[in-house]
Amino acid sequence: MIKKVSVIGSGTMGNGIAHVFAQFGYEVSLIDVNAVALEKAIATITKNIDRQVAKGSLTEADKIKTLANIKTFTKLEEGVKNADLVVEAATENVTIKLEIFKQLDSICGANTILASNTSSISITKIASVTKRADKIIGMHFMNPVPVMKLIEVIRGYSTSDDVTSLIMNTSKSLGKIPVEVNDYPGFVANRILMPMINEAI
Repeated sequence: MIKKVSVIGSGTMGNGIAHVFAQFGYEVSLIDVNAVALEKAIATITKNIDRQVAKGSLTEADKIKTLANIKTFTKLEEGVKNADLVVEAATENVTIKLEIFKQLDSICGANTILASNTSSISITKIASVTKRADKIIGMHFMNPVPVMKLIEVIRGYSTSDDVTSLIMNTSKSLGKIPVEVNDYPGFVANRILMPMINEAI
């Protein structure tokens, strides 16, 4: 069972992912090397929650609980300590992502599931730099995360059935609609989008 979630990267996707997990009762660690970026992320999350409160979809009590569920960290080791799930939402750069997953594999507990929010990089390739290929999976959230329902749950070549099932159920617990996909270029959304863009060009 997943209770503690660490999110790496405090940009638009990272703060959106942290927001949604925290809103649905998960303990969230939001990690970024830049302390100023983390402050900005919390300000953005607060602003987005205020918008939800104004619309009546959340209460002021929900806002307080959600923000209380998020803690920020500038050190990776401290941020992922005791995490059940780590969601990497760093820049879409294969070198950066592989380096992050190498580090995560060496410092996270043996049972920690490591997920990437990548929209295009092979999960199998990411898993290849770790010793836990069965626990590496893709969780591709759509932007803006608090609003969009779809999550692509991407299985790498060695991702286990148990991990896939757990991530599918976790995604549903966030009020999302998860779609299980195999590790093919572009996954689902981008495979549909690219031909449309080509046709328009």
